[in-house]
Amino acid sequence: MTVSDQPIVTTAALTKAYGSVIALDTVDLSIPRSAIGLLGANGAGKSTLIKLLLGLIAPTGGTATMLGMDIRSDVIRIRERVGYMPESDCLPMDVTAADFVGHMAEMSGLPGRDARQRANDVLYQVGVDEERYRLIRGFSTGMKQRVKLAQAIVHDPELVFLDEPTNGMDPQGRDDMLNLINRIHRQLGITVIVSSHLLEDIERVCDYVVMVDRGKLVVNGRINDLMQGGGDVIVRIDGDPQRLVDGLAARQLSARLSGPEVIVAAPDGGVSDAVYDAIRDAVVEMDAPLRMLRGRERSLEDVYIQTVGEMVAAEDVVAANGQ
Repeated sequence: MTVSDQPIVTTAALTKAYGSVIALDTVDLSIPRSAIGLLGANGAGKSTLIKLLLGLIAPTGGTATMLGMDIRSDVIRIRERVGYMPESDCLPMDVTAADFVGHMAEMSGLPGRDARQRANDVLYQVGVDEERYRLIRGFSTGMKQRVKLAQAIVHDPELVFLDEPTNGMDPQGRDDMLNLINRIHRQLGITVIVSSHLLEDIERVCDYVVMVDRGKLVVNGRINDLMQGGGDVIVRIDGDPQRLVDGLAARQLSARLSGPEVIVAAPDGGVSDAVYDAIRDAVVEMDAPLRMLRGRERSLEDVYIQTVGEMVAAEDVVAANGQ
């Protein structure tokens, strides 16, 4: 196995508890070098996982490695090769962007002149050019996010964590930030782990996803693989669509109305010829002209809702049996 083939992050039963509250519950992961999305609702455990991997907090149990190094014993070496863009607005207000990012470059070991040059180059890369000599206090939310991104990559890390990078940004700023993240990974070759609760952001910039909910790992894998199969079927007829819904229910197919269209949910095994045959038979039985019949690709939202729903249902069964 070459270095590029090795997982960039591995965890085994990684756990973090605060008293009786379990923030991260026995997480097992093996994440490849890629553009990785860490997806979950606010409070799901995303930031806890990032802080554990960076050595900012100590795990209650389990083990983890990052870039082949142990998160407990190799904390300093890990931080030399990793960047971190925090979610919180923690920038110093009364310094210029150039001075702040230059200082962060010096903290990473670059000599003073080289640090200043590197800071200017990186600020230009993220779209903070002439403004780099202004005090950060006067920056918009979008500009502050760019400065946070610049300090995360100023030391040319192998891996960078981006915690809610589009937080508080307007649509144009969000679009610009996602383009920057794409460029950092595709052109600069830096592995990115993007933590977000926005599925659209993850779908746009990531190849691999890790979904967490209430501190537990829900699912992880390559996005294209997770989205294969399982897509709904959209049907439109001339006639009463509710009759079609009822006819499909009689054939053990779940369907619902969406305006004039009937959305047929994919069974657990995915959409097969048998599903299309059942739709055809129901339409023929109604003697209604068929105007549209097409499959709809499974989205990341479909994967998230389905897997989280299944996990919650399983937990409810266990809780009910334990009473």
